[in-house]
Amino acid sequence: MINEAALMESRTLRSGVVGRTEALDKVKTLSLLPDGMHVTTAMVAVYFEVGLKAIESVVVDHRAEMEANGYRVLSGSELTSFKEVSGIQSRSRALALYSRRTVLNIAMLLRDSEVARQVRTYLLDMEYAARTQRPVDNPPGKGDSLSLYDRVDERITHILGKAVVPMLNALIETSGEHRRELISLREDVQRIERRVGDHEFRLRHLERVQGPRPYTGVMASIDGMNWREFEHHVAVLLRRDGCTDVVVHGGHGDRGVDVTAVTADGRSVVVQCKSFAPYRPVWSGELQKFLGASFVQHRADVALFVATTAFTPDARTIADEHGVTVVDRTALEKWSAGVPLPVLQ
Repeated sequence: MINEAALMESRTLRSGVVGRTEALDKVKTLSLLPDGMHVTTAMVAVYFEVGLKAIESVVVDHRAEMEANGYRVLSGSELTSFKEVSGIQSRSRALALYSRRTVLNIAMLLRDSEVARQVRTYLLDMEYAARTQRPVDNPPGKGDSLSLYDRVDERITHILGKAVVPMLNALIETSGEHRRELISLREDVQRIERRVGDHEFRLRHLERVQGPRPYTGVMASIDGMNWREFEHHVAVLLRRDGCTDVVVHGGHGDRGVDVTAVTADGRSVVVQCKSFAPYRPVWSGELQKFLGASFVQHRADVALFVATTAFTPDARTIADEHGVTVVDRTALEKWSAGVPLPVLQ
C-alpha cells in the first residue's frame, strides 16, 4: 500500500495517481478560470491556503513534472489568444496556468499545507479502495452495499471527468456559433460530476471505520450552499454553541447584519455572513461597513464577521482595532466541524 511519505518522495508513484483529480473536490471546491480548465498561481495558493512563494517553489523544484501534468506559462500572442477565448482580464506579460492534474500534483508535494495533507489522505484512501475492492459483478456481502454504490459513483465521475468534459472542451475550442451553449452544457455536466462525487463521499464516510478526520470535506459542503443556506448554517452553529434567540435577518432591510443572537451568559451577538468564492477576500471597506451596523445601530456585545474566504491584512487590522471577531475559511471549517467558537463561550 502506498503511504504518504512514499508518495511525496516518488515521482513514479505520483504519476500513477495524478489522474484522480476528484480528490481535490473532496476537501474543498477548486475554482476555475472562465475557460473551465485552468487556475492561476494565486488561485492555487488560495486553494491550499499558503503564500504564492510556496507554490512557486514547488514548481521550480519539480518543473518537468508539473509541465508533464499540464503546467504552462503563456506569453505573447499565445497569451493574447487565451485572454480572448477565456475572457480573463490580466495586464501581465506572462501568465502561469495550472490544470487540475497540476494542482493535484502540487498537493502531493506541498508539505506546509493542511489542505494538501487532506487531499493526500483522500488520494491514498481512493487508491487503497481501488486496489482492494472486489470486482463489481461479485454480489455484495453483509454490509457491502455502500461499497457497491461507491464503485458506481466512482465510475460515473470517471466517465464525466475523463470523457464527457474533455469532449466538450474540444468542441468549445473549435465551435464558434454554439460556443456559449456548449460552455453552459459543460458547466451542467461539471455540476453533476461534483454532486455525484459528494454523494460518493457521504457514502464512504458512513462506511469508513478508521479514526475520525473531523475537518475533512466540511468546506466542500459549505461552498455548495447559496447565501441563504449559509446564513442558516451559521445560525445552527450559534445554537449549537449555546446561543438563544437566534434570528436570521439576511436580505433587504437587515440593517447591516444577517443573524442576531444572545450568548448563554446574556451578551448580544450580531453576525455578518459572506459566502464568497475562495479566491475573493473580504476587503477592509466591508469590515468598516459592518462596524457601523454592529456597534452603532445594534449596540452589540459580540460582533462576528463570518466568511467562506480569507480577510485582507487591512481588514484584519480594522477588526482587531475595533473588537470584531473574524471567522475566516480555516476557522469556519473548524467551527463547522464541531470546535466551539471561543468568543461565544
